[in-house]
Amino acid sequence: MLYLVALLLHCLPLAMGQYDICKSWVTTDDGPSWEFYACQPKAMRMKDYVTVRVDPAGITCGDPPERFCTHENPYLCSDECDASNPDLAHPPKLMFDSEDEGLATYWQSVTWRRYPEPLLANITLSWNKSIELTDDIVITFEYGRPTIMMLEKSLDNGRTWHPYQYYADDCMEAFSMPARRVRDLSTTSANRVLCTEEYSRWAGSKKEKTVRFEVRDRFAIFAGPDLKNMDNLYTRLESAKGLKDFFTVTDLRMRLLRPALGGTYVQRENLYKYFYAVSNIEVTGRCKCNLHANLCTFKEGSLQCECEHNTTGQDCGKCKKNFRSRSWRAGSYLPLPNGSPNACAAAGSAFGNCECYGHSNRCSYIDFLNVVTCVSCKHNTRGQHCQHCRLGFYRNSSAELDDENVCIECNCNQIGSMHDRCNETGYCECKEGATGPKCDDCLPNYYWRQGCFPNVCDDELLLCQNGGTCYQNQRCICPVGFKGVLCQQSRCEADKKDCDGASSARGSLGTILLGVLALLLRGWVDL
Repeated sequence: MLYLVALLLHCLPLAMGQYDICKSWVTTDDGPSWEFYACQPKAMRMKDYVTVRVDPAGITCGDPPERFCTHENPYLCSDECDASNPDLAHPPKLMFDSEDEGLATYWQSVTWRRYPEPLLANITLSWNKSIELTDDIVITFEYGRPTIMMLEKSLDNGRTWHPYQYYADDCMEAFSMPARRVRDLSTTSANRVLCTEEYSRWAGSKKEKTVRFEVRDRFAIFAGPDLKNMDNLYTRLESAKGLKDFFTVTDLRMRLLRPALGGTYVQRENLYKYFYAVSNIEVTGRCKCNLHANLCTFKEGSLQCECEHNTTGQDCGKCKKNFRSRSWRAGSYLPLPNGSPNACAAAGSAFGNCECYGHSNRCSYIDFLNVVTCVSCKHNTRGQHCQHCRLGFYRNSSAELDDENVCIECNCNQIGSMHDRCNETGYCECKEGATGPKCDDCLPNYYWRQGCFPNVCDDELLLCQNGGTCYQNQRCICPVGFKGVLCQQSRCEADKKDCDGASSARGSLGTILLGVLALLLRGWVDL
């Protein structure tokens, strides 16, 4: 009975809104089962979960204590900022506190006492989680809005930053951009980064405190001014390239580049009236869960999607371990009104009857073998379940079977290896004399010359004899009278004809010399 009540309570929200329920227990001709839908968490105040950082160091006022004045009373500088006094301190956390009884609390920077050096400040908001903006970002300033500032966004937890919107009293002068309004954008330029002058010009009114990043006006381009045609917005979010990511952030950064001037040029005789002061920052959005969760909770210091559809991860960005019969996909708003859940499926489930570890999304039934096998395995895998590596690749021991990099190329040396295949540890089968994981080195007593060849000679074992010298381990250069691979043979011992020929030559030469000598003696006697 309690189980039925729980099911009823789970299904109740189906009639309360769009994309707010992930699944429903239904009964079909095949019996009861879960029916899945695309789903997303409700929007909430994201400033309750933010981490704030202000830089550069020393930009927050109060250390040392400092007096300041306002544009309304520029010469009555009786106010003071003192970090050691809680009643006079203005730390960053006051941008996110609740202001009781209308009393404004705010973060404040140092004054522009070092003019003409620029007074620059960065305020960085981090969530350590992807969030999707659902309403305007509203920044409330005390004592005047900046005349020049930028809003930047990050999608990778602050590693890289991108412009989101420019603000200036003169856009062309400050950023070399013409001033534009969001409400003048078209359906093809809804995600354009622009510069606006609406929030920077001084009008002297204390009520003009807010600076906006207009999310609702960009939504209205598709959903109408009252945001009643949300179906068209959801359709465009799926079909327009980059539109969904435009409203997605992990971090926001406000770069304050020039403070309010009170409608005049900088008055150097009174620099204590120029500073930044922010009393509140409102960011409304929802956790990005890739349409696989309708709940997002704050756990261990960060937001975490409560993933459905057999998905897991901080953003529901991958399939659970035993539900990887096809590659992970984000849910889709289409078709309306319930969207496509693109749920991860296990082997044998209604979503797939074969485990392919995410390397194939098609299976085939082989009738005469009575087996189901994966078709067109990707990522260099093969096998009935794409569980093996293709020839010429081996298993990456540090990766799970569903990892796209599970198979690594062998890269065997074409000359030193028997073929391009390797064993399960990545070692190739080497030819004689070759060694190394890729067969690109030679064993001792071998030398490399487009392959490994045995040394003819060396300096240790295969020594050239009889005064011969070893040339690049490839041959012995022998002295006169010796030959052989190691110059180990005397030419006379090797070939007696050579020796006999040499003796005959030496005898003949002696006979000739004796004859010449005899002739000379005879002539001398005759003389």
